[in-house]
Amino acid sequence: MSARVMDKNGGGGLMKTTAGVVNRVVEATANSLQQQQQHADWQSNPSPLNQPGQPGQNGQNLLVVSQDTQGKELIAVADEQTVNGVNVVLDSYCSWLLELAHREYQAGDYENAERHCMQLWRQETNNTGVLLLLSSIHFQCRRLEKSAHYSTLAIKQNPLLAEAYSNLGNVYKERGQLQEALENYRHAVRLKPDFIDGYINLAAALVAAGDMEQAVQAYVTALQYNPDLYCVRSDLGNLLKALARLDEAKACYLKAIETRPDFAVAWSNLGCVFNAQGEIWLAIHHFEKAVALDPNFLDAYINLGNVLKEARIFDRAVAAYLRALNLSPNNAVVHGNLACVYYEQGLIDLAIDTYRRAIELQPNFPDAYCNLANALKEKGQVVEAEECYNTALRLCPTHADSLNNLANIKREQGYIEEATRLYLKALEVFPEFAAAHSNLASVLQQQGKLNEALMHYKEAIRIQPTFADAYSNMGNTLKEMQDVQGALQCYTRAIQINPAFADAHSNLASIHKDSGNIPEAIQSYRTALKLKPDFPDAYCNLAHCLQIVCDWTDYEARMKKLVSIVAEQLDKNRLPSVHPHHSMLYPLSHDFRKAIAARHANLCIEKIHVLHKQPFKYPREAGMRLKIGYVSSDFGNHPTSHLMQSIPGLHDRNNVEIFCYALSSDDGTTFRGKIARESEHFVDLSQVPCNGKAADRINSDGIHILVNMNGYTKGARNEIFALRPAPIQVMWLGYPGTSGASFMDYLITDEVTSPLELASQYSEKLAYMPHTYFIGDHRQMFPHLKERLILTDKLNKGNKLADNVAVINATDLSPMIENTLVKEIKEVIVPEGQSKSKAVEISMKVAELPTTTPIETMIASGQCQMSVNGVVVQNGMATTQVNNKTATGEEVPQNIVITTRQQYGLPEDAVVYCNFNQLYKIDPLTLHMWAYILKNVPNSVLWLLRFPAVGEQNLQTTAQQLGLAPGRILFSNVAAKEEHVRRGQLADVCLDTPLCNGHTTSMDVLWTGTPVVTLPGETLASRVAASQLNTLGCPELVARTRQEYQEIAVRLGTDREFLKAIRAKVWEARSNSPLFNCKMYAAGMEMLYKKMWERYARGEKPDHIAAIDKADNQNETTIS
Repeated sequence: MSARVMDKNGGGGLMKTTAGVVNRVVEATANSLQQQQQHADWQSNPSPLNQPGQPGQNGQNLLVVSQDTQGKELIAVADEQTVNGVNVVLDSYCSWLLELAHREYQAGDYENAERHCMQLWRQETNNTGVLLLLSSIHFQCRRLEKSAHYSTLAIKQNPLLAEAYSNLGNVYKERGQLQEALENYRHAVRLKPDFIDGYINLAAALVAAGDMEQAVQAYVTALQYNPDLYCVRSDLGNLLKALARLDEAKACYLKAIETRPDFAVAWSNLGCVFNAQGEIWLAIHHFEKAVALDPNFLDAYINLGNVLKEARIFDRAVAAYLRALNLSPNNAVVHGNLACVYYEQGLIDLAIDTYRRAIELQPNFPDAYCNLANALKEKGQVVEAEECYNTALRLCPTHADSLNNLANIKREQGYIEEATRLYLKALEVFPEFAAAHSNLASVLQQQGKLNEALMHYKEAIRIQPTFADAYSNMGNTLKEMQDVQGALQCYTRAIQINPAFADAHSNLASIHKDSGNIPEAIQSYRTALKLKPDFPDAYCNLAHCLQIVCDWTDYEARMKKLVSIVAEQLDKNRLPSVHPHHSMLYPLSHDFRKAIAARHANLCIEKIHVLHKQPFKYPREAGMRLKIGYVSSDFGNHPTSHLMQSIPGLHDRNNVEIFCYALSSDDGTTFRGKIARESEHFVDLSQVPCNGKAADRINSDGIHILVNMNGYTKGARNEIFALRPAPIQVMWLGYPGTSGASFMDYLITDEVTSPLELASQYSEKLAYMPHTYFIGDHRQMFPHLKERLILTDKLNKGNKLADNVAVINATDLSPMIENTLVKEIKEVIVPEGQSKSKAVEISMKVAELPTTTPIETMIASGQCQMSVNGVVVQNGMATTQVNNKTATGEEVPQNIVITTRQQYGLPEDAVVYCNFNQLYKIDPLTLHMWAYILKNVPNSVLWLLRFPAVGEQNLQTTAQQLGLAPGRILFSNVAAKEEHVRRGQLADVCLDTPLCNGHTTSMDVLWTGTPVVTLPGETLASRVAASQLNTLGCPELVARTRQEYQEIAVRLGTDREFLKAIRAKVWEARSNSPLFNCKMYAAGMEMLYKKMWERYARGEKPDHIAAIDKADNQNETTIS
């Protein structure tokens, strides 16, 4: 099973291992097959007629006398011939009898061989050939004492008989007395320096004693006396291969083949070398040659099957294993190997049956039990799988694969401590176990021990340099450590190793996605799905990428499949492939969205179980002040800080003591500095990577109410909250949805954003702010946009003036007013259908120049600034070049800044609708509404951002399919914060995205006086703009239906009086309403905090509360 961490930032997957014995490559030796030359242990006759190295019974070396067929004839004339007094016939009869005994010995007829030898020995007690044969017979019959006895008798007859010493050495070797065996073998070759079989036996004993180098030398010496001993050459190759001297081993096998081209064993062994060197195709070729030379070569078929399996050529691997089973039907190992291939082919039932057959043939077969467990687990039979792993461990307590795989099950069951113990045990018995290192690393990563995880991933890769899973999982760890380049390299390497590794392609896609390289991400996700069609993570992440770029091809089918994937995963209690933060974009039920969040919350709980933390103790009394802790990774240049940076400093320190806990390092911005400076206590928890220690610090500070500002956004450490270091824990601002977490008590919201009738979609109790729960620090960040001058020239008539074609802003407009003709133009407007009592007075300050051509030239040429009547005016698009801190919103512009439609290619006389959200918030229904609006408002355009740029063409194409002419939708680049907010003045109306509102962007646009039309749905994310507009006092911009949304937008585009009135209302309300009043907002939060604590102090469980009861304005705030 490969490792998965997808875009959802899940932990790495588990590497399940197949037991190694079943998968071994069988290395044939010269003694392993009947057709090979076999190097004997036994010398039965020192006759010079004997040729060394010929086959003996049961793989034992013996020197066989030449055979003839004259026995019966010689017996027939035995009594008739004498020569010089010697009975020639009797002598010939004795020779024949010895030869007969040899033939019986070789045929395994030891009883008759012994009988004839004893008959002969009684006649010739000094016949050393008979004594050697008797020693061999008794050895084969395992009568070692008698074997040694006859070898000793032979030595007494002939102390220089090297063969007898060699046979005596064999007895010692069999007894395990290696030192005595070596002494006898060495004595044998000293007596007979060209004694080839003695060197071969000496080599075997040296190998048994672990002296490989001396064994090599013994083989080399034998070959010096006879270089053509191809079987010895092959055995030397095996020894060199065992010493990792692969090139020398290869040379031995090639020489053996040169000597004997049809020597199948050497072809097979050469295949083993190529396999060890990673030359899979050459290995396959040589194994195939071996079986072609010897169709009954069992080991070669097994080797061929193994390398074909490794090459994932499963059909041919099956054929090789089946051929091996034809030769050896009861070979349990081959059945096990065949089952492994069936498993890889997805034929799980067939694999299970075949593993069971292997176990039936070999009941004490831990590898087969381990692999059977793998297959059972794949079928979902986890209990049976666990039993099989335990059986394997009963058979072999140090069975590393079973320890590893059982650990995987324990981890999936949530027994992280037990899983860790089993991984460590596997590594104790097998320190070079790459998969166990990788799996342990995955657990450590899940626990947040990233450096330790990285160490084990590196160990896994050191052990197995082509371990693609480890590279992919290490990439996940590096990604979590913010080492994007390192993660990219790991994923790329994993794909180089295994181009068909779908998980690595998916993980690579997530890096591209996070880096904004959406086309590359889409391509990688599609590659992953091509390789692995049933891949929920890749499918859902691809769906999100396509949403980001507004590619709505097969949109309905995609949404249907995505919903079905989530339904199945939730039904099986799996971590959903849709991230909680993305769930608002899809047609999921509220129950599904809450369940997705809950599953991620439970994952946090699982991660902290291993810490074995005792429950924290909390303060029961608040004293004079409540201690409030704000926890966020976004204290810096981030929209969350742009919104709330003033809140810590605006809290009433008579009521609350403020702690801010930063989860990210200092980015050096003034946002970070302001928050750190104005909170009473600022703690950098980015330097405390252990969640347990971070929670300890928070608890030791005595926090009463801990506020989670991240939710499931980047940089979150919800594990801290899962440890519950504070008695009351609250969600606020940074995440637009429920946490789904049992460890979060309240969600700070408001009655428009989260009405009680929708409370069931939240796991938290709702804590209502007096107005909107959203806040913006625009008064402090952008005071230069509080006032403006409308720029025109003398050719314009007052009644044709627009307040959003060319605008001048500054914190101090007096230099412009003093040096330019500035008029205040007032207009009374009665919107159509309204009585005169509803008349609205509009006032505009207009700076009239003789001509605006110089300004237009400055903009067209890209100049940064110019002088107008002696006053320096800055091009509004040059803020970044002039002052970067001004551009980011960290400092207020000190220059007079001009912003015009010309800068963005907007028609001066057109109705400009805008939306500055990221494009993923647009769905087909929204674009259909916008197209309807544009079609019904002549001379109108829609102004969007290239956010991202690759979405522009998709939207333009779809718009044209909806009947919009080219040029009706205009795009601008994403700009720095100050310019982004300031240019909102140029639009007439902002069209909100109903799927997921503009939250910060709506505040930005409203601050510039541009009205927002919204259509609230049921999710929190779809109702924020309605809450903002109600707080602003503009409920008429909140539609109840799609039709009403279109009608409001069309009226604003066609009824100029109505548009002017609404724009004037928004312009005025932004300064007078609570929407941008941070001081009032901080006071509202304190009311909520007080009510939360009062309930806790009374021993009451959290319940829905409000800062102010709307009914009677009393302090009793529980909502029924």
